Amino acid sequence: MNVGIIGSGGREHAICYMLNKSKKVSEIFCFPGNAGTGMIAQNISLNPDNFHELEKYCLEKKIKMLVVGPEKPLVNGIVNHFKDKSIRVFGPDKISSKLEGSKIFTKKICKKKNIPTSKFKICENLNETIDFLENSNFPLVIKADGLASGKGVYICKDFNEAKIASEEIFNGKFGVAEQILIEEFLDGEEMSYFIVTDGKNYKFFGSAQDHKRVDEGDKGKNTGGMGCYSPSRLLNDDLEFKIKTKIIEPTLSAINEFGGNYKGFLYVGLMIKNGEPFLIEFNVRMGDPECQTILPTLNTDLIDIFTSCCDGTLKQLEINFSKSKSICVVLCSKGYPEKFEKNIEIKNLDQLKLLENENIFHAGTLKTKTGIVSNGGRVLNFVSTSDDFLKSRIRVINLIKKLNWKNGYYRRDIGHKVIKI
Repeated sequence: MNVGIIGSGGREHAICYMLNKSKKVSEIFCFPGNAGTGMIAQNISLNPDNFHELEKYCLEKKIKMLVVGPEKPLVNGIVNHFKDKSIRVFGPDKISSKLEGSKIFTKKICKKKNIPTSKFKICENLNETIDFLENSNFPLVIKADGLASGKGVYICKDFNEAKIASEEIFNGKFGVAEQILIEEFLDGEEMSYFIVTDGKNYKFFGSAQDHKRVDEGDKGKNTGGMGCYSPSRLLNDDLEFKIKTKIIEPTLSAINEFGGNYKGFLYVGLMIKNGEPFLIEFNVRMGDPECQTILPTLNTDLIDIFTSCCDGTLKQLEINFSKSKSICVVLCSKGYPEKFEKNIEIKNLDQLKLLENENIFHAGTLKTKTGIVSNGGRVLNFVSTSDDFLKSRIRVINLIKKLNWKNGYYRRDIGHKVIKI
């Protein structure tokens, strides 16, 4: 089978890597891909947001399945476009994708289905927001309603920080803002929980903890993710039962009531407090860098999972993971998540010798005539799996040190909550 992958990040390279291992996959096309995917697949310079152009290319190349990595095409309705056509799409439809496309839509589902989450207030304009904030207790969390590439969330310690965040959102930092979401700050420990679903049944697809803050000790600005470890140290049978019955199942039921058909990955972002799960957010795709961290532990053929979700036969498929501990550390461009330079050459990347349980997944990279250069804020993902988190982290950091990319920086403390030194 010929498969197309939409996206250009570390998540898409990890998916490409896993599909490339399958004997059931003939050719892989990435739209547009990166320097890493270009080594094992064909990178296609085509705008994946132009669904008609994408469809035409897929028919020409006999691509039978599209795997959508990022959220934007899903929110824009790529699944609906390809419905009843010869090309299957792994991902949720437009209604289902509102779970990520609108944080306010998700909060309304939480209220309707009594899903445990933080208390919240929806404000329609800046004046209303400022009035509400003047009479609020802090800290508070302020969120842009729409897509913001993982960066539209502000944890505000006082009124001044909250005012600046609100002004940035309403002034269009993340696109046109007609509403803003203000939430109480939940104190606890974060966890990411993943499932795959075919619209009727769902199955577990790993747990992790992402490190969003730019600085060590989980301090500084929010990013798309500086690193990750899997599995989460918090997960146990009792907590998992609560996550499924209190959060996942009511949500999927609500989506069906809205007329949606959820097929694909569902990322459940949680805050765990005293053994109780509270929903922070949903993402309608695999997380990044969680995907890069979890997929190397997957023993089941990934194309079988995608196919069973598209065909509605997930119930018959057994999904198996190894018991390995996995760590991913993201190497970023200096200056990220603020201003950073692009087109900086990454020398000696092909000289790094990887062990069987080590991977380097490209994110913001580009292949040029002279070599591989940086093309984004998060550039490379270094992943190691072993029987011990500390061992995995040491191996990853040694690889980064060997690369010695002068324009890069990374967090050395990824997994600090499970690694006691």
